Amino acid sequence: MKRLIATIAGTLLCTGIWAAEEQPAQTPPLEETVKQCAACHGEDGNKPVTPDTPKLGGQHADYLAKALRDYKSGARKNPIMGAMAAALTERQMKELAGYFARQKSELHVKY
Repeated sequence: MKRLIATIAGTLLCTGIWAAEEQPAQTPPLEETVKQCAACHGEDGNKPVTPDTPKLGGQHADYLAKALRDYKSGARKNPIMGAMAAALTERQMKELAGYFARQKSELHVKY
């Protein structure tokens, strides 16, 4: 009888752990992630804090998402962006890319 109870308890415990692992991790809302990006790129992606920080507002979403994936994988090298992208999920990257793509572009061609 003790063996049966131990087996059932072990099965329930393992099932509970397995089910907990299957649930997606909580991710911060888009607004919080945008605030992190805004520290360097500006809230709408058009007011970078340094001349070498790119403007993101109005860029194509697929371009921005790929850039984030490349920073995360190391295919694109930048220590700050690599660290920032490493913490992002695929969903967060798509949401950020969409957010900045929807912003009005302040990019202009200089002649």
